[in-house]
Amino acid sequence: MNAYIWRAVVNGQETELSVRPSERLLPMLRDGLGLTGTKVSCELGRCGACIVHMDGKPVNACLVMAYQCSGRTITTIEGLATEELHEVQEAFLEEGGFQCGYCTPGMIMSVKALLDETPNPTTDQIKEGLSGNICRCTGYGGILRAVQKCGRSAWK
Repeated sequence: MNAYIWRAVVNGQETELSVRPSERLLPMLRDGLGLTGTKVSCELGRCGACIVHMDGKPVNACLVMAYQCSGRTITTIEGLATEELHEVQEAFLEEGGFQCGYCTPGMIMSVKALLDETPNPTTDQIKEGLSGNICRCTGYGGILRAVQKCGRSAWK
């Protein structure tokens, strides 16, 4: 199949790439745009390491085809912070929620989406909101504290 010009807004910038119709969003972000904060892991949509926002909703970039996100707004972990770290990123650092860091970008993108929908989530809502993310390090204690800290703060 022939390549075509894919257009979207990525991290606030109008973006064009020549892509094959069978290409997925994850390699487009990492290889095509150099946005390597979105991690490659299971490539089956099970671990959440590749979660980005498409039109403000979390999606697994490993499962989204190029044509499905053409014309959309994509936000990666690189697009979350502006001049300073985002509040969720700060909370992960302060509460020890980053551990080895491999799952952290996907976790942070899921938490941002959760807090956009539910500014003060209960523990059960946090667990449900992170059910698509897997951390293989020591546990979820720091992550849960980070989310609870954001929920208690003046969420914007």
